[in-house]
Amino acid sequence: MAFDVEAVRAEFPILQRQVHGKPLIYLDSAASAQKPRAVIAAMTHAMEHSYANVHRGLHTLANETTDAYEAARKTVAAFINADPTEIVFTKGATEAVNLVAHGIGASLQAGDEVVISQMEHHANIVPWHFLREQKGVVLKWVPVTDDGRLDLEAYQRLLGPKTRMVALSHMSNVLGTINDAKALARMAHDAGALVLFDGCQAIVHKPVDVKDLDADFYVFSGHKLYGPTGIGILYGKADRLAALPPYQGGGEMIGSVSEDEITYADPPHRFEAGTPPILEAIGLGAAIDWITSLDRQAAAEHEHALYAHVRERLKGFNWLRVIGDAPGKGAILSFTMEGAHAHDVAQILDRYGVAVRAGTHCAEPLMRRFGVTSSARASFALYNTIEEADAFVDALTKTQAFFA
Repeated sequence: MAFDVEAVRAEFPILQRQVHGKPLIYLDSAASAQKPRAVIAAMTHAMEHSYANVHRGLHTLANETTDAYEAARKTVAAFINADPTEIVFTKGATEAVNLVAHGIGASLQAGDEVVISQMEHHANIVPWHFLREQKGVVLKWVPVTDDGRLDLEAYQRLLGPKTRMVALSHMSNVLGTINDAKALARMAHDAGALVLFDGCQAIVHKPVDVKDLDADFYVFSGHKLYGPTGIGILYGKADRLAALPPYQGGGEMIGSVSEDEITYADPPHRFEAGTPPILEAIGLGAAIDWITSLDRQAAAEHEHALYAHVRERLKGFNWLRVIGDAPGKGAILSFTMEGAHAHDVAQILDRYGVAVRAGTHCAEPLMRRFGVTSSARASFALYNTIEEADAFVDALTKTQAFFA
């Protein structure tokens, strides 16, 4: 059955608005996706009918909210084939990576090695740099090929007896490259290292089974997955989480506290100090329920068809440089325009109602790898249409004429 994009679009109120008198064409979902009514309704209902703090109350509202919060944890777990005790709610994927780096760092020594790549988002670079600065950990960088793939031969050579951690993107937020996470994990484990995957982009466009991948840690954010901001997920194998020290101190993460000693709760609550993102977790649960009600394979094929259509129309545009063309890549188009800064391109496209990203995309090492200071990025989602893809190319052509 064909993917019904119009039915999907009808579930996103914001897609009905106009920008500068033009219909909104939202091509910035890789940064943050729009929200369907199911998410908006779930969060509104929680605020209007059952809101209270979780876990520590005994009254009806507290019990209802706790049930909804923990139900969201179960929903996330089922979505990636994990156990609910392996799901930690964080305020975002960035905090999730920091949590793991902080915990792993406690056992690392000067000279220990962490392998990352040139295509990583800053969120999966900076926490490891902290360990380089603070403990003398050595960062090893997997290079990226000219078409945007990880150099697997170089990756294999970088793995060695001092490798303690491998932290890699499952899918690049700039290139759209989808890495073979299962093979990467196997190679890391063969070298005796732990592996963390940044799944912020991949989780949106393809099924993720953390058990099949054999990931020690897997992180993603809610707001790219059609859910709210302020919520992220850290998946960790049960024994890996149990080995990590607490990340923050406060309520909920404790077992008991006295003047002389403290004990800690078991995971996942050990890592959820203070009042958690309650409404955001409920919203993320609703987003996942909504996504799983769709034909995800049909949605992925629809997104790829949009990308392929745009690439076909861009053939012969010698003033446009596309960055990243790896086989099987996702529906992300990063590009530069001859004679124009990416920020200017994005601002002019906005006058035509087209929203794209511009800048370094929090990936400065990757920008340097391709010899650019910035790029523009159009990212296609399941609610975009062929008509919008054509309008984007038409607006791009008009934008280029402005600089010609």
